[in-house]
Amino acid sequence: MVSAAFSMYKTSNQRQKRLIATESLRDIATRTKTLLKYTGYQPVSIDFLIEAGALNNNKQPIGADDWSITSSVDGSEFSINLVGLSFDDCAYLATKKFDWATHIIVNGYESANGSLCLKTGDNKISLFAK
Repeated sequence: MVSAAFSMYKTSNQRQKRLIATESLRDIATRTKTLLKYTGYQPVSIDFLIEAGALNNNKQPIGADDWSITSSVDGSEFSINLVGLSFDDCAYLATKKFDWATHIIVNGYESANGSLCLKTGDNKISLFAK
């Protein structure tokens, strides 16, 4: 009975963590678009967004601390790059339909599903937006 309760708690906690991360990612993308849509995304970075007031801090939405936000070479799009994701978190994000994301790169490959996520963990996902 205790193990069943713990399992339910763990499942609920993971779901809540992912929902919060999804909302945080949407918020980051929306604020970045609002700030830089008409001038291009060339100067975008976490530090730049903090200085501009678009982000409160550099805390990652999900995964390891070494996350980043970068722009394409021509500044026409930006990506939110998450690292250190577990297999489950990777599969969740890789299969989630983000209305603001134009495409998703999973471990270096464009993906429409979670099949490119590594079961060993340490997955990397880049969510691109224009």
